[in-house]
Amino acid sequence: MVWAQNVWMLYVGRILTGIASGVTSLVVPLYISEISHARVRGTIGTCVQLMVVSGIMGAYAAGLALDWRWLAVTCSVPPTLMLVLMCFMPETPRFLLSRGKRQEAEVALRFLRGPHAAVEWECDQIDGASLEKGHTLKMSDLWDPGVYRPLAVGVLMMLYQQFTGINAIMFYAETIFEDANFKSSDVATVIVAVVQVVFTAVAAMVMDRAGRKFLLILSGIAMSVSTGVFGVYFKLTSPIPNNSSDPKFLVLAQDLELHDQHELAWIALASMGLFIAGFALGWGPTPWLVMSEIFPVQVRGLASAICVLMNWTAAFIVTKTFQDLMDLLGSAGIFWLFSGLCALNVLFTIFCVPETKGKTLEEIQAHFKGTD
Repeated sequence: MVWAQNVWMLYVGRILTGIASGVTSLVVPLYISEISHARVRGTIGTCVQLMVVSGIMGAYAAGLALDWRWLAVTCSVPPTLMLVLMCFMPETPRFLLSRGKRQEAEVALRFLRGPHAAVEWECDQIDGASLEKGHTLKMSDLWDPGVYRPLAVGVLMMLYQQFTGINAIMFYAETIFEDANFKSSDVATVIVAVVQVVFTAVAAMVMDRAGRKFLLILSGIAMSVSTGVFGVYFKLTSPIPNNSSDPKFLVLAQDLELHDQHELAWIALASMGLFIAGFALGWGPTPWLVMSEIFPVQVRGLASAICVLMNWTAAFIVTKTFQDLMDLLGSAGIFWLFSGLCALNVLFTIFCVPETKGKTLEEIQAHFKGTD
C-alpha cells in the first residue's frame, strides 16, 4: 500500500492485511492461553483486545494528521516489531508435550515462569490431564460433548459479538456523528477510540476478579441500553413531517428541528460512549479469551479457526449490510435492532456460557465433558 500506484495495488495490500489479521486473530489468543498461568490468563488474554483497540485508536489519531500513504508507513511498524520479538519466544508447552517433547516443554515453561518455578510439576499436570499424543481429529470426535459443546458456545459467542453492531458502528462512526450533527466528527471518532482503549484496560485489570460471565452480562446490558437510547435520539431528531405548503410553517418546522438536534446532540455522544465502554468491558475481549480456553488440544486449531471464520464472516455481513439496513429501517430502527440483539446476548450468557475464571484449561475441558 505504501508504494501503490493504482487502486488495484491498494486492493492487494488490503487483501494481504486481511489474511494477516485473520491468522493473528486466530493464533495470538491461543498462544497466550497456552503459555499463561490460570491465575492471570484472563488478564493477559484480555490484553489481546487491548492491543487491537490501541491500534485502532492510533490509526484514527494518525489519520487526523497523515495522508493514507504515510498512514500505511506508520501501520507497518507494529507488525515489524512483532516479527522481530516473536523470534525470541518459545513454542507453547502444551503443544510441545502433545508432540512428546517433554524436555523442550520444561525449557519453555522455565522461560515463561522463571528459573525457580516448579516446571516439572506443571508439565505433569498438563501431560496427565488431557493431552492425547499422536491423536488425529476424526469425524467421530464431533459427537463428543467435549468437542461439540464448546464449539457451539464459541461459534455463537463470535456471532453474537458481531451482531451487537460494533464493527458497523466503528466503521461508520464518523458518518453516524455527522448524522447526529457533530461538526468535528473525525475528532469525536478519536474520542470514541480512546474510550474503547480505557475500558478495555479496565476489563484486563478486573477480568480475573470479576469473572467472564459477570462482565459479559454487564456489557450486554450497557450496549442494549445505549443503542436503545441512540434509536430514541434519531427518532426525536428525525425530520418533522408536514403536509403544509405555507412557507412560514416550513421555516418554523426547520427551526424547531435544528433546535432539537442541537439540544439533544449530547445524547448521541453519551450513547456512543456507553456502547463503546460496555463493549470494551465484556463482549470485546471476552469471546476471544473464552475461545482460547474451551477447546481440547486435539481440536483446538480447527475449532478456533471455525470460530474466527464465523466472526469475520459475520463482521463482513453486518458491515456490508449496515447502510442498506439503515435505509430500510431508518437510523432509529437499525439501533433498536442492535438493542434487541444485545438483549439476546445477555440471555445467551446467563444460560449457555460457562465461567472459566481461575480454572486450568484441563478443568474447563472436563466441565464440557461432564466429568468435573
